[in-house]
Amino acid sequence: MRFMMLMIPKGYEDATPGTMPPADRVAAMMKYNESLQKAGVLLALDGLHPPSMGARVSFEGGRPHVTDGPFAEAKEVLGGYWMIQVKSREDAIAWASRCPGSENEIIEIRQVQEFDDFPADVQEAAAGFEQMQQSTQRPKN
Repeated sequence: MRFMMLMIPKGYEDATPGTMPPADRVAAMMKYNESLQKAGVLLALDGLHPPSMGARVSFEGGRPHVTDGPFAEAKEVLGGYWMIQVKSREDAIAWASRCPGSENEIIEIRQVQEFDDFPADVQEAAAGFEQMQQSTQRPKN
């Protein structure tokens, strides 16, 4: 089972462009990341720049509309994520519980929808999805 663990740092919605975490927090998080890697459960991880550097594309009336960050209505925003593969929801919760998070951080755990989870008609509509997933690689930007 794959799970995405989403880091939600309170206050990040107001962070200015270029805001970076302090080195001591990064060092603590790296130890945690290494433990995920050594256990063989880590599939991917990344930190995200603050919303002030982002954009949102909405589709009002079926047409794209771009809004540059920051987003006034945002109450919770993502600061980063981990993609892990474990045997159960309980295992994902156990890994999230080991994170050296601070008082202003929350980790939301969401199970990834696997292709086999969908009924036959949805699988048929998504023909080629699994091959698409397998052929994608992380860009080297």
